[in-house]
Formats: sequence, C-alpha cells, structure tokens
Amino acid sequence: MTAENFVYILRCGDGTLYTGWTNDLDRRLRTHAAGKGAKYTRARLPVELVYSERFETEHEARSRECRIKQLTRAEKLALIKSKEFSEDEKNGA
Repeated sequence: MTAENFVYILRCGDGTLYTGWTNDLDRRLRTHAAGKGAKYTRARLPVELVYSERFETEHEARSRECRIKQLTRAEKLALIKSKEFSEDEKNGA
C-alpha cells in the first residue's frame, strides 16, 4: 500500500494563504472548514483549497511544506496559478 502525504495551500476568507501538510487531505480540509484546524485558519474562515501536491513519504511532504512557506506571497500565487494551468491542460480546457 502506498502512503499518501500531501502539502496544501488554502486561501482564507481574508485573502491570506495558509500552507500545511497532512496524510489525509479530505479529513484535514473538513477539519479546517469546521473551524477546528490550525489556530490561524480558525480565525479566517471560510477556507478554500487552492493547491496540493502528493508525496510518498511524510518527510517529502514536510520538506516541501517548509520550502513553500519560505516563498513570498507572489511566488506562492505563481505556484497556485501554474497548478491551475496544469489541471486545465489535463482536463482539455
């Protein structure tokens, strides 16, 4: 069985971005949406998933999370935009 570990970016209700990692993305998103996630997001509801990447190991996901957190806001927005473009290409849009 292949492990799934994710790094993700949420857009918060106030327009800020939150980066985190999890081994169960659906559950973590529900937790954030219910106001029971990170203290940062609890005060900035609603949240929307705008980016995610899957990794085999927790170490890879946490390392990527750290690298993303070091990016500027503009760089994070460019990363989100590049993922949206890639998804559109895959879906034939």
